[in-house]
Amino acid sequence: MSSVPSVLRHLPLRVLPLRGWTGSLGGRGSLYLAERHARVYRHTWLVFVSGVVEPLFYLLSIGVGLGQLVGQIHLPGGQAVGYAEFVAPALLASSSMNGALFDSTFNVFFRLKYEKLYDAALATPMRSGDVALGEISWALLRGALYAVAFLIVMAGMGLAESWWALAALPAAVLTGFAFAAAGMACTTYMRSWQDFEFVQLATLPMFLFSTTFYPLSVYPRGIQYVVEVTPLYQSVDLLRGLTLGLVGPGLLWHVLYLAVLGLAGLLVAGRRIGRLLLT
Repeated sequence: MSSVPSVLRHLPLRVLPLRGWTGSLGGRGSLYLAERHARVYRHTWLVFVSGVVEPLFYLLSIGVGLGQLVGQIHLPGGQAVGYAEFVAPALLASSSMNGALFDSTFNVFFRLKYEKLYDAALATPMRSGDVALGEISWALLRGALYAVAFLIVMAGMGLAESWWALAALPAAVLTGFAFAAAGMACTTYMRSWQDFEFVQLATLPMFLFSTTFYPLSVYPRGIQYVVEVTPLYQSVDLLRGLTLGLVGPGLLWHVLYLAVLGLAGLLVAGRRIGRLLLT
């Protein structure tokens, strides 16, 4: 018997065989799927460069360039910080969101509806939960690479003022988990490419208004309530607190919010994949 079931050896994309295949995967199936994506993306590594360059351009043009005109930003605790220091953690959060959503929406929809990758995977001992966890794990790996590169740039520019900034990496990965899981869950309900307009309809306002470029205090109180319940605001406030050293019990709420969102999305995505392909 071959080390890899024939149904996986004949996937639409060129993939090297997965190592260590056994007859019963258990939870390891997600690792095999993530490895499959890593092998495919070796030939399109420039895609990863764009995920780092885009937020860097925003930081240099808006955070540094426009920051010369804006001056300092006064935070709710009374601390004044430079505009680049204020914007940088928000761009890190946005980068984590965008990287995770791209993989868990557009790519997942293509694999589900056109490439039929999951049909092939579920013909093996892999389960629908393995598929969902594998896709989300790959999105997390990709988001972690973006976060590491951006944090290195922030440190080089002197925009990380506290040793708490080291915790920004797991916080960025948590952000990717929340958005990847929620994005994949939503993708299982999409019927055509036109439905992805709703992804842009959700992410663009969050990027613009989740205190990315200006503090929450500029909004009327009614609008502040709306902003505060968005997942990107939770991530921005968490990462901003860590990179600026403004650490307190309130940050734990952001962690809980993002973790619950990610776990709920993972559960829904796994069930929906199974319902779509196994019934």
